[in-house]
Amino acid sequence: MKNRLTIAIQKGGRLSDQSKDLIKKSGINFSTKGDKLLAKSNNLPIDILFVRDDDIPSLVSNGDADLAIVGENVLIEKTLFKKNNTVKVLDLGFSKCRLSIAAPDNKKNMRLANKKIATSYPNILKKYLSDNNINATVTNIHGSVELTPYIGMSDCICDLVSSGATLEANNLKEIKVILNSQAVLIKNKKLSKNKILIAEKVINRMEGVINAIESKYVMLNADTKNLKDICKLLPGSESPTIIPLEDENKVAIHALCQEPIFWETMEQLKNKGASSILVMPVEKILN
Repeated sequence: MKNRLTIAIQKGGRLSDQSKDLIKKSGINFSTKGDKLLAKSNNLPIDILFVRDDDIPSLVSNGDADLAIVGENVLIEKTLFKKNNTVKVLDLGFSKCRLSIAAPDNKKNMRLANKKIATSYPNILKKYLSDNNINATVTNIHGSVELTPYIGMSDCICDLVSSGATLEANNLKEIKVILNSQAVLIKNKKLSKNKILIAEKVINRMEGVINAIESKYVMLNADTKNLKDICKLLPGSESPTIIPLEDENKVAIHALCQEPIFWETMEQLKNKGASSILVMPVEKILN
C-alpha cells in the first residue's frame, strides 16, 4: 500500500457511480465484486477505497487515502474550523446541489433571528450565521431534517437541495441558498515523493475528461472573406486550424470549442456563410 496511490470514493449512490465512471474514463482499470471495500487497478499502481462520504475528508487528511472524490458540501462541513491536510484540486462538474435554508410554505418570509434551525451541516450553517450577524439556534440532526418544523423541533431547516421535489413534498420553501456544491477531487497536501508522479498523472487525466464533457470539435467550410467573422463565433476556441480547399475562395475551419455549441451558434455560423457544419463530441482532452 505504501507504494500504491489510494483513491477514496463514496461506496454507494449516484456519486459513487459517477466517480467510478470518471476513474475508468481516466484510464484506470479496476473491477468490483460484491460488497468489497477495496479494488486494485490492474494497469496502474492504484487502489480504490469504497467508504462512507463523511469519512472521506479525514481519510485524506490523515494520509490513509491520497486522492478522493467527495461532495464539496461534505468537504467543507468536515474541515471547517479544523486544521487539515486536504486541498481541493478540481471541480468535477457532477452531483451538483445547493445547501439552502427552507421554511414552511406559510412562513416563507420569516426572519432567521432568534429562530431554531435544524440541519445536518451545523458547521457551514454556523459560519453563515456568524458571517451575517444572525443570532439563531442550530440543532444538529441526521436524517428526516425536513420533518423537524412539523414536530416542533425547529422553525426552519438547512438542508441539501437538488431538484427541490423533497422540499415541495413537505410543504417547504427555499428562502436562502448558503452554499452551491458539486463533486470535487481532493488530495493530501503531503504526498510522498513516490506517489506524486502517479497522482499528477491521475489529476491530469481527470481534468482532461472533465474538460471534454462540454467541449466539441467543430468542422465547417467558409468563404475566405468571412473567415474572421466566423472564427469570432466559435466559443472557447483558442486558434482554429485553417485548411485551404480546392476552391481558392474557400477554406475548411477546424476548431476545438471548450464551451457548449448551441443551435443558435450554428445558425449564426450559417448566416455568416459557413456550410457543411459538423459538430462532434470530444472524449478526452490533454492540455
